[in-house]
Order: sequence, then C-alpha cells, then structure tokens
Amino acid sequence: MSAIPFGRRGQPNETPPAAPPAPAVAAPPPVPFLRFDAEAGGRGRSGAAEQVRAEVLRRIDHAQAASTPREMLRAQLEAAIDAAATDVRAQLNARDQAILASELVDDMLGLGPIEPLLARADITEIMVNGPNQVWVEINGRLLRTDITFRDEAQLQNVCRRIVGAVGRRVDESSPICDARLADGSRVSVVVPPLALDGTTLTIRKFAKERLTVDKLIGLGALSRECAQLLSIATRVRCNILVSGGTGSGKTTLLNCLTGNIDHGERIITIEDSAELQLQQPHVVRLETRPPSIEGTGEVTMRTLLKASLRMRPERIIIGEVRGPEAIDLLQAMNTGHPGSMSTVHANSPREALSRLETMVAMGASNLPARMVREQIAMALDLIVQIERLRDGSRKVVQVSEVVGMEGDVVTLQDLMTFEFDDDGSGDAIAGSHRGTGIRPRFWERARIWGLHAQLADITSVARAPS
Repeated sequence: MSAIPFGRRGQPNETPPAAPPAPAVAAPPPVPFLRFDAEAGGRGRSGAAEQVRAEVLRRIDHAQAASTPREMLRAQLEAAIDAAATDVRAQLNARDQAILASELVDDMLGLGPIEPLLARADITEIMVNGPNQVWVEINGRLLRTDITFRDEAQLQNVCRRIVGAVGRRVDESSPICDARLADGSRVSVVVPPLALDGTTLTIRKFAKERLTVDKLIGLGALSRECAQLLSIATRVRCNILVSGGTGSGKTTLLNCLTGNIDHGERIITIEDSAELQLQQPHVVRLETRPPSIEGTGEVTMRTLLKASLRMRPERIIIGEVRGPEAIDLLQAMNTGHPGSMSTVHANSPREALSRLETMVAMGASNLPARMVREQIAMALDLIVQIERLRDGSRKVVQVSEVVGMEGDVVTLQDLMTFEFDDDGSGDAIAGSHRGTGIRPRFWERARIWGLHAQLADITSVARAPS
C-alpha cells in the first residue's frame, strides 16, 4: 500500500492522489531455515518405524548397550531391527532400517537427533530451545533447523548423559549446570521449572582444528602488526585481560595468545569448564566443582586460585573472571606472577575496568574504591577488546594499555584500534587495524627482553590517513 502524503504540519492531506495498487509480494519468512536430511532430523518418521523402535528398546539391555563400541552396537541394532520388523509385521525398507539404527545409536551413545550437527565443521554453536526448536550458528549467523527431539523426556535424557559424564547433575533441585563434552565442547543446560518452554541446551563446539594467530590474521580478526604487539606483550609477561561480549571469541583469542608463552614456564589454568588448549609441556589444568546434592563439596574458582599460588606457578590463566576471585587474581598479578591472563564480559576496555572493580568489591567489600582502582592500575597492563560484528565476523577492535591513575580514575591509552572504512550499508564490514603511534609503557620491559627494536617498528608505523 502506498504511503499517505503528509502536509506541512504532519497531518494527512484531505484528498490524497490516487496511486496504482502495489503488486502482491510474498512476505519473507521471519527467520532463515536450515534444512537437514531426514536422517539427521528424523522428521516424518512413520508409524511402522515407531512400532519397531519400541519393540527394539523393549528387547535390548540398555546398560550393556551403553558400554558397547559404536560400530558393534550398530551392527547388533540392525539385526535387532530386522528381527523386530518381522515379528511385529512392520514393513521397513533398507533405508528406513538404516536411519532407525543411526537414531538408536545416537540415542544410546551420542546426543540423539543433534549428534550429526557435532560432525559438521561449519557449525560453531548448537542451541536447543525445548524439544521442538534447534538452532545453529554458521559463519556468525543464527539459523533454525528442522531437527526435533521426540519429546521433553528424550531431551532431558541427553542432557543428563552429558553432565553425568563429568560428574555433575541436572534436575529440578539443581536446574542449571555447566559441563563439557568429551571433545572439549562447552555445554550449558537449564531445565524446568526455570526453563519455561522446555529444557534448553547450548553447546559451544570445540574446534577440531586449533586456531592460531596466523589463522586469525587470515580471517581478518586482527592485523599482523596487532598480532606482533600482543605477541611481544605476552612474551615480556604483561598481564592481559581479554574483554568482549558473549560469543565474541574471547577464549579463542586467549588460547592464541598463550601460544607465545615460553615452553619452559610452568602454567596453571583455572576454568569452570575446561576449554583452553595450551600446547606447552608444563601445564596444570584445574576445574571448579559444583556442590553435591547435599550442598557440600563445592570447589570455587577462588578456592582453586588460592591453591594455585602454592603450586609455584609462573603464569596463572583464568578462563573467565566473573566473581570475587577477581581480588585474588589482582593480588597474584601484583605479587610475583606477571604474565597472567583472563577474560571478562564487557563491551569496552573502560567497562571492563568497571566490571573488574565491581567483582573485586564482591570479594573485598571493605576496600575503599580508590584502593581497588589502584590495585587494578598496578596489576593490569593491557585490555584487548574483541567484538562480534553485525556481519558475524569477530575482530579485535581495541588494544588499550592501562597507564596508571589520574586522581581517582584509572587511565587508559589506545595502542591499536579497528577503524571502519564503510558506511554500514554493505553486508560485509570493511575496515583496518591502525596503530596510534604511542609508545607503550612496557617499552623498558621489552628492552630488557631484547624486543624493543621490534616493538619500535610496530609502534612507529605512521597512522594511515582516513
């Protein structure tokens, strides 16, 4: 329908001119859908297949099946399906029997209907919103699939199998749980009554091929000069905080930065769910533990961090700082453990400082605000801000150095920034990483390590004209 012309005062004219009717155009779907083969989703399963499934499940020993190798179990199930189809007089062709065997194997040993999604390299995240909605992330964009679970019970069984494998539990009395798959993929589960529309399962897939700094450069996440700056900062043992939003690539970037740590150093990692993939030979990995059903036995991040200080660490790497352990991390950075790293959820370096101050207050509420800021200013050297942009790409948008204090304010100076070169109208975001030409405060430290000449080449690059 054509727009109504408005007069000078914003009121519709009394006699709008006639306009030809607009041609009928089909409305686009509200969200793009990603279709999978019926073998992956199991959609449209016949009544005969359901009848055979029920008969097979009645006959098999589930405990024994769970400990049977995958290929052997599949062969046994194929034979059982053939026999059950004959006994219940159900007609299933060879393809239907193969699909049913795959689904049963996935139900018993894998993650049910979403098992095929884990094998796809292009999928980085799987999001299940109840039994009837499965979404995936591909190239930074969310797409809905046609995969469904049979019912809420099947979805909850899959979730219990996941969390049970790492000694955790999820049920009505403990409805939130973080866990990991055998390959390292991060898992988050929320069950009813907290999840109103059915159990939610979110899987951040573990990359089969480890990302390196060179690969991030190839993807445009950061420039070679920016990577060299961060490499030098890591090697001279600067304390680095990687800041960004959910799904922005904080852990991936942290993983890449750890590749610059010398192989002779003793490193201790502390995480809620182990994700980091350090390549050094001397790494101690620690993981938190939730309380038992009786409410005992909990091991927090703060407990592990305090314990790590008695383990002769040279570097401490915390997967994500999110609570009162922030004060212990700052004290570790300030008392002989330089080169420590962590990530934090924040939208800018300045906001990262504010969040850190809030978390310190959670663990040491009696400290004056100025003293907390002084601790932060003395402990941190660099804040690296990474973002997921509207085109789905992930980029380092700011490398800021903590300079010190001016009055009661922690001061920052930018060493590298990402500048947008487009007007925002295109699908892909164009821009480049540019240095500010400021000499970093860790210059003297780089000189001691013999890296000041390389640092000079990076920081003296003239700022490109906009």
